[in-house]
Amino acid sequence: MYHNPVLLDESVGGLITDQDGVYVDCTFGGGGHSREILSRLSQKGRLFSFDQDLDALSNVIEDERFVLINQNFRFLKNSLLMHGVQKVQGVLADLGVSSHQFDDADRGFSIRTEGPLDMRMNVMQGLDAKKVVNEYEESQLADVFYLYGELREARKLARELVMFRKNKVIETTEDLKKVFSYIPVHKSNKYFAQIFQAIRIEVNQELEVLKEMLQQAYEVLQPGGRLVVISYHSLEDRLVKRFLKNGMFEGEPQRDIYGHYNRSFELVKSKAIVPMQDEVVENPRARSAKLRIGIKL
Repeated sequence: MYHNPVLLDESVGGLITDQDGVYVDCTFGGGGHSREILSRLSQKGRLFSFDQDLDALSNVIEDERFVLINQNFRFLKNSLLMHGVQKVQGVLADLGVSSHQFDDADRGFSIRTEGPLDMRMNVMQGLDAKKVVNEYEESQLADVFYLYGELREARKLARELVMFRKNKVIETTEDLKKVFSYIPVHKSNKYFAQIFQAIRIEVNQELEVLKEMLQQAYEVLQPGGRLVVISYHSLEDRLVKRFLKNGMFEGEPQRDIYGHYNRSFELVKSKAIVPMQDEVVENPRARSAKLRIGIKL
């Protein structure tokens, strides 16, 4: 089962401003957001959805207004051009890993079930978690753990991993957890979640791909169009927040003599929209979700 779409009404309601418009769902998955978008469009409206995961193809929606593009959303602009679309009224992205991917042990995303070290969102790509864990240099692993897992003990973790793999190839999620068996039980779930997250982000180049998508979304949006993004951890949210604020991912934009800078978006709300408690109870995946909406100026 794919997860229930998070912040469904808030995200789709913040996306659609023209029932006859052209919209993009960058993260089709089980099709929850896409179906809701289609339900709010007229017969003239169109929806293009992206998903690089082959499993998502089994959820295709039979609707003449709908096109599913089996591509990474880093190819957003060119893929739309191939379908004769230059400008759209809105772009939505529900980031992260779906419940379906977490629950499939063979994908290797979850700390809860044993499976092969994979973690690829696109199973056709070459780099997987096994290669990262067994072939990266110690310094590379330390960078991955520190930058993508935000782990203070990144150097120690990398050193322990390299020592462990001298005697045994790390092939499964349980093998990886055994590397760090010294971590106290009451801290282990959080540690393992951060370690798995770091490796997964490296395997899928998630932050670089997100940057590319955001920049292309700005290019394809018409003035007044909406960019709607749901993120699940601070690394993603930080990029989205900064991009919507000033069109940059780091640093500060140049300002005029009055201290003003040219903004790319107007924020619908200054702070992130978060789920109500009843949604979190019903759908635990929503717990860490943050929704931000920008209107292209």
